[in-house]
Amino acid sequence: MNMAEKIRRQIVEIDEELCDGCGQCVPACAEGAIQIIEGKARLIAEKFCDGLGACLGHCPKGAIRVVEREAEPFDEKAVEAFLAAQKGEKISSQEGTLPCGCPGSAMQIFAPRDSSSCSCERPASSLSHWPIQIKLIPPQAPFLKGAPLLVAADCVGFSYPTFHQDLLPGKVLLIGCPKFDQTEEYVAKFSQIFAAHVVPEITVAIMEVPCCRGLPMIVKKGLEFADKKTPFKVVIISPKGEIVAEENWQ
Repeated sequence: MNMAEKIRRQIVEIDEELCDGCGQCVPACAEGAIQIIEGKARLIAEKFCDGLGACLGHCPKGAIRVVEREAEPFDEKAVEAFLAAQKGEKISSQEGTLPCGCPGSAMQIFAPRDSSSCSCERPASSLSHWPIQIKLIPPQAPFLKGAPLLVAADCVGFSYPTFHQDLLPGKVLLIGCPKFDQTEEYVAKFSQIFAAHVVPEITVAIMEVPCCRGLPMIVKKGLEFADKKTPFKVVIISPKGEIVAEENWQ
């Protein structure tokens, strides 16, 4: 069958008027058919949607439904190729190195700095390790062992002025963007981390914008896939750099 030929079948439909771009539907779609684009959830390709509607129960606005209409047939091989392409270069089994050998991704662990020796003008960094990007951190990294985690949207560190003093001390930092990066890759990485380590505490720091709301859901999905039930705290930062809310997630 020509894949361009359309057939009548069930497929997901998203009401953009109702959608607020929270992103909770994105990790619920195992095929990666839904992404947040320009602040709205959108079906990126008909052939990636199997029409089963696993994402329906994750939309707090009721913006998603399954309809029957003319659409491209679901293409499982295309989905596999798409997901593989989105993963990009996989982290090698050798800890701390990537297949490309990029020096900027080499693992480093830093000794804690004495903040008393730093002036008010130049406070100490609380960063304990490198790399910090979710994509680049190996699930078996030694600095993850038994460590409290701070999972932060990458805008938070630039927006919250005392990030290093208030949020980061004593925690291992993982940063990323739930809007521009592939959420299924994040879910897989967190599930591997949670399966490999006992994580005593998790804090998720996000911006007060709709697209950031997907990050707590990604962490929650990672815990579920790892069969872990660790409660975590979500700290919400306004664009003006203030903590506007804190939520407890189960």
